[in-house]
Amino acid sequence: MGFIIKPLVTEKMTNITEKKANRYGFVVRPEANKLQIKKEIESLYNVTVEDVNTLRYAGKRSSRYTKAGLVKGQRNAFKKAIVTVKDGETIDFYSNI
Repeated sequence: MGFIIKPLVTEKMTNITEKKANRYGFVVRPEANKLQIKKEIESLYNVTVEDVNTLRYAGKRSSRYTKAGLVKGQRNAFKKAIVTVKDGETIDFYSNI
């Protein structure tokens, strides 16, 4: 277990959820497959998962000029999963706070 890193609560994901009320986004481990993601979400949130779509994002290099000189860095690579749950079921991310 432990394939889900965190739920995605961003403006873009909120727009997707408003269009289709039963879709939610999660950041998951890169080695996780769709069946593992489905099983873990069903056990954590007690919902029935109908579909799982995954997207892989590559880490991008970035550099900027500052007073101290050139600063180089890299954004992390990650994998995102968009999960569709059964109609009528919802996931409440804020219930555990």
